[in-house]
Formats: sequence, C-alpha cells, structure tokens
Amino acid sequence: MIGYVTLGTNDLARAARFYDELLSSIGAKRVFDMETFIAWGTGPDQPGVAVTKPFDGKPATVGNGVMVALAMDSTAKVDALYAKAIELGATDEGAPGPRGPGFYAGYFRDLDGNKLNAFFMG
Repeated sequence: MIGYVTLGTNDLARAARFYDELLSSIGAKRVFDMETFIAWGTGPDQPGVAVTKPFDGKPATVGNGVMVALAMDSTAKVDALYAKAIELGATDEGAPGPRGPGFYAGYFRDLDGNKLNAFFMG
C-alpha cells in the first residue's frame, strides 16, 4: 500500500549524505535524484524513503507524531541500523530493545529531527 514516505529537510546535501550511508547499510540505493528531492529504495516493488525541500519554499519542520518505521529481518539488524544512525549524528529516541511481545525496535531522529525506527517482529 505505501509507495514511499517523504521527510522534509532544510539542507538537502547534508540529508543526502546521512541517508546515502544509513540506507546503504540495509541494501537501499538512490532510485530518484532531483535538485530538491531524493528517494532511496531496495527495489521497484518495495516502499521507499525520500527527503525533500518543501515545495512551498517554507522551512521544513518535524511532524509531531510522525515516524518512519524501517522493517529489519533480525534484532541484530535493528541494533546495527540504530548504531549506524547514531554514528552518523542521529539522536537517540530509545535504544534498541523489546517493546512488547514479539516486537523489537530502536528509535532515533535524523539530522533534521525527523523520527525513525528500525524494528523486527518475530
């Protein structure tokens, strides 16, 4: 159902460097690259993540309650992606760990303050 999720940024080059490194660690690569919009994905039939400068020209702001959840296929991969995000300058929003029966997740904010998590269900 979800094709892609877009996150706002006020510094596209900085956001691109962050997501190039972060998302390449889980096999994603740039699938769309324009002057104000960059998207990453793992395949044409898979959901993607994009960053963009807002179309209206106003500053990007963080959506309260908005979060992008990145599915991993193991707890080790959750730990690794979370660690990579922190290494790249993300801020901690909840270290990886169990969050209920069968749900394991780590939460962080990117360089623009957008909230993401890496999660594993199983």
